[in-house]
Amino acid sequence: MKKIVLFLSAALLSLGIEAQVKTPQPSPTSKIEQVIGLTDVSVEYSRPSMRGRTIFGNLVPYDKLWRTGANKNTQITFSDDVKVEGTELKKGTYAIFTKPGKENWEVIFYSDASNWGTPQKWDDAKVAAKATVKSVEIPMNVETFTIMFSDFTMDSAKLNFIWANTEAAVKVEVPSKKIALASIEKTMAGPSAGDHYQAAVFYKDIEDFAKAKEHIDKAISMREKPAFWYHRQQSLIYAKGGDKPGAIKAAKTSLELAEKAGNADYVKLNKDSLAEWGAK
Repeated sequence: MKKIVLFLSAALLSLGIEAQVKTPQPSPTSKIEQVIGLTDVSVEYSRPSMRGRTIFGNLVPYDKLWRTGANKNTQITFSDDVKVEGTELKKGTYAIFTKPGKENWEVIFYSDASNWGTPQKWDDAKVAAKATVKSVEIPMNVETFTIMFSDFTMDSAKLNFIWANTEAAVKVEVPSKKIALASIEKTMAGPSAGDHYQAAVFYKDIEDFAKAKEHIDKAISMREKPAFWYHRQQSLIYAKGGDKPGAIKAAKTSLELAEKAGNADYVKLNKDSLAEWGAK
C-alpha cells in the first residue's frame, strides 16, 4: 500500500511539473508580413497598452533608448537591400530601437536582433542605420502600441509607430525597379544553362533520350566554364540513347574536369562507366 501511495504521489508531482498555466498576455505578440514593391518585409513585436498610463515622457521617457514595444525587442526583416530615410540597409534581420522625443524620434536599426529588451552593452558598430524623423500629435488616443505600413508606392512605403496620441514614421525605399528589370531581362533572354540541365535530367529519367540529348547539349554550350557534372549527365544520356562513342567522349571530358577539381566521387563514376562501355 505504501508503495502505491508513493507511486501515485510521484505521478501527480510529475504532472504538476509538466502542466503549464496559460493566461492572456498583457502585451501580446504580433507579426506583420508586408510586400513593398517586390520586397518582403516582416515585423515581429509585442504590443503594450496604455491602461490609463501616460506614455511618452513618463512610461517611455523622452530621449532614452526604448525597445519599441514590450518584452523581446522588436525585429524587422528585409528580403532585399533597402534604404531607410535615404540610408542604405542590407537585407537581413534587425532590432528596431527608438529614442522618442517631444518633437523628433531617433529610429535605430541594430544588427544584433537577439536581445531581450535593450542591449546590456550598446555597440555603435552594430548600428546598421539610423534616422531622425518628426513625431506628430494625432487627434485621438491609440490604446495599444501599433506598428503598421502606409503610403505605398511602387518602390517605397512608410513604417509607422503609433501609440497614445503620437505617431512617427520612417520612409523605407525598396529596389523594385532593379528587381523588375533584372527579371524582365532574364525572362526575355530565355532559359539558362541550369534550366536546360534540369530539363535534360528530367527527360533522361522519363527515357525521352532525344530531348534529353537536345537539352544537355544546349546546357553545355551555354556554360562559360565547363562542369564535370554536366558532362557526366551527357555521357549517361548518350549511353542510354545508344550513342556509345559519344558517351565515352563525354565521360572522358567529365573525368578530366573532375580530376582537375579534385572530385574523387566523379572520378570513380566516370572510370567505372568507361570500363563498362569498353573505352580504350
